[in-house]
Amino acid sequence: MIDPEIGVNIVDLGLVYGVDVADGHVRVAVTMTTPSCPLSEYVTTSAEATIWQQVPGTRSVDVDLVWEPPWRPDMISDEARTLLGGR
Repeated sequence: MIDPEIGVNIVDLGLVYGVDVADGHVRVAVTMTTPSCPLSEYVTTSAEATIWQQVPGTRSVDVDLVWEPPWRPDMISDEARTLLGGR
């Protein structure tokens, strides 16, 4: 899923903290860059929809919005950092 503000996928932005898949049940822990992010509902809903569309055999999806550990800019992948102009 692409972050709508930045245009980079949320995995490379370091917003996905964990994924667990077992017997068709998918659980994903995601965070936002800040607790005041106005797009948190959009991101969690879009992540869920993407999982349903892209992961064959999915029987249930649970996207958990978590705040620990707090997101930090150093969580961005090198590839995303390059796409963002080295910021």
